[in-house]
Amino acid sequence: MNVRPTEAVIDLSAVVSNWRLASELAGKPAIAVVKANAYGHGAVPVARALAAAGCGFFGVALVEEGVQLREAGLRAPILVFGGAYAGGYDLLVRHQLTPFVFRDEHLADLAAAARAAGRTVAAHVKLDTGMGRIGVVPAGLPRFLELARRHPEVRLEGLCTHFASADLEPRTVTHAQVEAFDAAARTMLAGGFPLRFRHLANSAGTIEYPDARQDLARPGIMLYGYLPFAPDAPPPTPAAAEVAAKLRPVLSWRSAITHLKTVPAGTRISYGGFWTAERESRIATVPVGYADGYPRRLSGRPGFGRADALVGGRRCAVAGTVCMDMIMLDVTAVPEAQVGDEVVLLGAQGAERIGADELATKAGTIPYEVLCGVGARVPRRYVGG
Repeated sequence: MNVRPTEAVIDLSAVVSNWRLASELAGKPAIAVVKANAYGHGAVPVARALAAAGCGFFGVALVEEGVQLREAGLRAPILVFGGAYAGGYDLLVRHQLTPFVFRDEHLADLAAAARAAGRTVAAHVKLDTGMGRIGVVPAGLPRFLELARRHPEVRLEGLCTHFASADLEPRTVTHAQVEAFDAAARTMLAGGFPLRFRHLANSAGTIEYPDARQDLARPGIMLYGYLPFAPDAPPPTPAAAEVAAKLRPVLSWRSAITHLKTVPAGTRISYGGFWTAERESRIATVPVGYADGYPRRLSGRPGFGRADALVGGRRCAVAGTVCMDMIMLDVTAVPEAQVGDEVVLLGAQGAERIGADELATKAGTIPYEVLCGVGARVPRRYVGG
């Protein structure tokens, strides 16, 4: 049921277009990263659209996310980037999910679950080449492989790592990670572990580092229409600029004016009265707020990044503090605005467009967080699939 005139519109044809672009750029099959509910876009509809388009690999962060895709009918390999936690190994085996492994208990517990099910299971070794988050450090890889030999139920078919700063300078950091990864791959091959899949290229790696495009690419934010680089700067290289021109933003966030009033100069708006009308103004109320994921940092008040929304194809600034369930806009420059008119918070209207990168810059964050932050109570409507 969708009574409130607020929704996120997801263009599935744009997701497919972006995935094909990533695969073409990498020259390798691209894993579709659909963790975190496909960055807020809806994991199941996005994965189904990509599977129908020929996508052969999916990536999630959690066992639960992988189970959700299996229960929705996805049959392609699903990689679980975060590995498993106690109690999750039986689920991994039962649903034929492929985890990243990097701790001793991952091997032992996964092997036990596989034995109980009477089968072998695939896994990818996660290598920590400089991210400092999870993974086997290179110096510990020989010992980890020796332990793996004691658990023949676990088939180590892949090796992966994650770039810490492929979207940043200096490039020496990423090149060092690639070198460490290549050395680890040689260690595995020499130790009798044939590698079917080597993958380390996230979106930035796919765009900027040809030597990182190995057996698989692993683009994330690219699939949803944005570059992985600083949102407040132009694309850093010609290659990135070329990709930017081809990417299609997937999510549009829309609402409507539900109240409209004219106020005299000096009128204060919203909590704290931080915004004051400098002249007679028309103020529109829109039913969306920080409980929906519209960041309070976008408030039109001192110390905050004042955001715009689109009304009648024109930019209108947020007026006053973003509330839990509502925002106010100064629509004085749109004299024809009426109750019921569409308001675009994220997306295009006429010749104007507001992207997640713009909102991220004003909120002091990154586009990933803006997209993932669109709340569950905002209904998703899918088009183009």
